Amino acid sequence: MTSNAELDTAAAATGRDQVPVLLVEDDDGDALLVQELLREVDAPVVLLRARSLGQATTLVAQAACVLLDLGLPDSQGLQGLRQLLRIDPEAAIVVLTGEANEHLGEQAVRAGAQDYLVKGEVAGHMLHRVIRYAVERRRAEEAQRELRVAQVQAQENARLERGLLPSPLLADPRLSVSARCLAGGQQHLLGGDFYDVVEAADGWVHALIGDVCGRGPAEAALGVCLRVAWRTLVLAGRPADEILATLNRLLEHERQDDTMFATMCMMSVAPDRSAGQVRMAGHLPPLLVTRGGVQELQTPTSPPLGLGQVEHWPGTQFG
Repeated sequence: MTSNAELDTAAAATGRDQVPVLLVEDDDGDALLVQELLREVDAPVVLLRARSLGQATTLVAQAACVLLDLGLPDSQGLQGLRQLLRIDPEAAIVVLTGEANEHLGEQAVRAGAQDYLVKGEVAGHMLHRVIRYAVERRRAEEAQRELRVAQVQAQENARLERGLLPSPLLADPRLSVSARCLAGGQQHLLGGDFYDVVEAADGWVHALIGDVCGRGPAEAALGVCLRVAWRTLVLAGRPADEILATLNRLLEHERQDDTMFATMCMMSVAPDRSAGQVRMAGHLPPLLVTRGGVQELQTPTSPPLGLGQVEHWPGTQFG
């Protein structure tokens, strides 16, 4: 036992699989009875002791389960239960009452207790089972909460991903788009990579690939913003150089902090599909695949969007 858990100092010499249980009980006789009941069934429990609710508030975070007497010097009824749950909402609390009062026990469970027991009507195996079940129920509830949070995050990520990786807008039957996106490292499934392909009313086909530096929802949201703005400007027939300058201003306005930037490669293919132009903003140069082989397009080096006061990204002809 520790200084506020005086039942049995020998119980502190425990193995890894033993469960820390906080007994909040001011009566030494009742506390000794709980200790003996658990000892009779050789329960793998480390029993801590608090004589008041005030002492319990400093120990509740250390316990996997709390055995709480409803009659304490500094709290009565469900007051202590509610206070401990305010301190540690995830605590697995089993209420102990000296009154054979089913209604009070039901009230305690509705207030957040895992179970309730009536003093004098509990055997050792029952006490151990209730402790074990309380701990497991709390773990199961926590696992369910984590699962629900993960499902919500997955749904949000899927929405962002659909915004980053849209369906190409093409009318020319000679063209097809093949895209592949792989999740990055550090176990992050969502990043700021995006692409788009749009055929304008004049027959020009414009393609974009970009990457917001960093990984996470903020980077993904900024990538979606840039990608949607790019498609809107292309469909509005704005010149390519003006598009990148507009995206640069948008990024500077929408980013969360001044360290966020984005690299982009924008390619425009002429209506006869024999030539085109590429503009780079800090991105890796594209590869041109022809019957004669594969070559890297040589383009002027230009900084990414969001870095410096650049307003012009020169284009390179190919064909």
